[in-house]
Amino acid sequence: MNGKQGMVVRVYAMEGHEHLEEVLRIVHDQEQIANVHVFRAIAGTGGERDVHTSSLLSLSLRLPVSVEFFAEPAKVQRALEQLKQLGFKDILVWSATYLQFTDEAEPSPDG
Repeated sequence: MNGKQGMVVRVYAMEGHEHLEEVLRIVHDQEQIANVHVFRAIAGTGGERDVHTSSLLSLSLRLPVSVEFFAEPAKVQRALEQLKQLGFKDILVWSATYLQFTDEAEPSPDG
């Protein structure tokens, strides 16, 4: 099983954080990392003591969000340096293998 080696990065922030758009600009536009996703929590603390939820009674606009992306280590390192300058402190990084499956049949060993 062959795959592309790289790193996964998850940046934690709060919805409405002034730097969230800047993260997307750095990761997607500047470093040209294609697979960038923003996930919105339904509940969480976002590093604070207060719990934020998305219940119907309390539609908070300050829910925790995470931005996740995968790229080669050099691109990740450049992005992390810029994110650090923006003041992000809660960032997870780990090595991973990216597998991309296609609908095309694999050639048989017989040729």
